[in-house]
Amino acid sequence: MEKSRFEPDAATGVAMTATSRLASMTDRRTLCTLMAVGVGVLAAVKTRDSRVRRKLEDRVAAMNEQIRQLEHALAAQVQSRMTAESAVSSLSDRLSEAEHRAGPLDEPVVMSLADAGEAGLTDPLTGLFNHEYFLVTLDLRIAAARRHLRPVAVAMIQVVEGRAGENRPLADPTIVAEALRKTLRESDSATRLGDGSFGVVLDDTPESGAIWAMERLRRCLSQDHPSLTLWAGVACYPAHGFDAGDVVDRANLALTAAQEWHQDRIEVATPE
Repeated sequence: MEKSRFEPDAATGVAMTATSRLASMTDRRTLCTLMAVGVGVLAAVKTRDSRVRRKLEDRVAAMNEQIRQLEHALAAQVQSRMTAESAVSSLSDRLSEAEHRAGPLDEPVVMSLADAGEAGLTDPLTGLFNHEYFLVTLDLRIAAARRHLRPVAVAMIQVVEGRAGENRPLADPTIVAEALRKTLRESDSATRLGDGSFGVVLDDTPESGAIWAMERLRRCLSQDHPSLTLWAGVACYPAHGFDAGDVVDRANLALTAAQEWHQDRIEVATPE
């Protein structure tokens, strides 16, 4: 059964009716006392409703402000993505023209860091490509791999200080960047992501090749900086996903599984 809502105006009408009836049965002093009590009750009810209304209005205003802030943040992210896509598209067009003029090439064409730096697609601390470049170039690499029926691998990497313990700090990113430059091919793309981890796009590379690439990186770090611990999650197109978002999600899940180990660990995404 649905509860009826209390309305102050309706209560006033009831009170007036009751007062009229009491007037015929009681003396004036009793009537004045009853009226004073009724007015006090109505005033208390109206005060309470006013406070509740103000609280609700304050909550609505706070929610509207949060929505406005989220809308601004989303617009900034969309604009950043559009700018990165435009920059990478421009670089791709220039490289395609150069490739066409040069004729067929045995080695894949690679975007230079100098050109990417001019387009605002590099991380200023490490000199590697940045997060925006990682997202856009992975889309392009998978689109090309789909046309030519070739695999593409993604590795998500985190390197921390120390060989044991919880909450170990992230390693010096310049050390990891240097190790990536030593161990990866020129056709691969190494990037530093927004959370301080690293993302690698390995062109024309199956699962086994990606594991070996991460093992080379692990050995390089272990030899030069034995106090560091490396965790890596690997996923491949088309084995673990058919678009960039799916492949990155599976690689991140593999990285999370690797982080459950205290020592170096390379995990491969499992098939769905």
